[in-house]
Amino acid sequence: MACERADTDRAGTVEKGVWAFLREVGWRDFAGHLLAMIPDLPDQPMRPQFQSFPWGENEDHLRAWQRGQTGYPIVDAGMRELWHTGFMHNRVRMITASFLIKHLMIDWRQGERWFWDTLVDADLANNSMGWQWVAGSGPDASPYFRIFNPITQGQRFDPEGQYVRRYVPELADLPAEYIHAPWEAPPMILQAAGVSLGQSYPHPMIDHRKARARRWRVMRK
Repeated sequence: MACERADTDRAGTVEKGVWAFLREVGWRDFAGHLLAMIPDLPDQPMRPQFQSFPWGENEDHLRAWQRGQTGYPIVDAGMRELWHTGFMHNRVRMITASFLIKHLMIDWRQGERWFWDTLVDADLANNSMGWQWVAGSGPDASPYFRIFNPITQGQRFDPEGQYVRRYVPELADLPAEYIHAPWEAPPMILQAAGVSLGQSYPHPMIDHRKARARRWRVMRK
């Protein structure tokens, strides 16, 4: 009823916010029903073709992702926010999950467990369905060819870099045009911002285009 009143009495942003909230409630309920019908949802892919998927096992890559040291600012900001606050915006959850699964080729269950251990709003049904959605193995899942570009995602959803500056303070003095791809900044800009790639902030741990091409090759086999 409160949602209906807000929708009726106000317009614009509030109306959009109400419907966004209702959509998320619908997803939550759907996840709950899904888990009730498929108890092994947290452990087994729903789509059988993912049972034998050739996931990589790289503990160093997993640890870098967990610690927010991937070299991709929007990913690192999200993972650091998660560690320090126990929360992460839904958009950034998708970006970080996609990076682990599709860039690093690490089993979605590794990420699922990390979110379960660190999120204050962790929910078994939502968490399981969300990770399977990103992996492509769940119901109505994200298609295999949808691979989030962490650079353009950051530029689109954090254009001024405020989110990155907050959680990745070593990049705080970079101009907005370089904050989501600091390796593209000229040496003088990096020096003025106090950024030393490979020392104060890591180089990208994997090239986006190469990771994208590798994922496509594997999925087409």
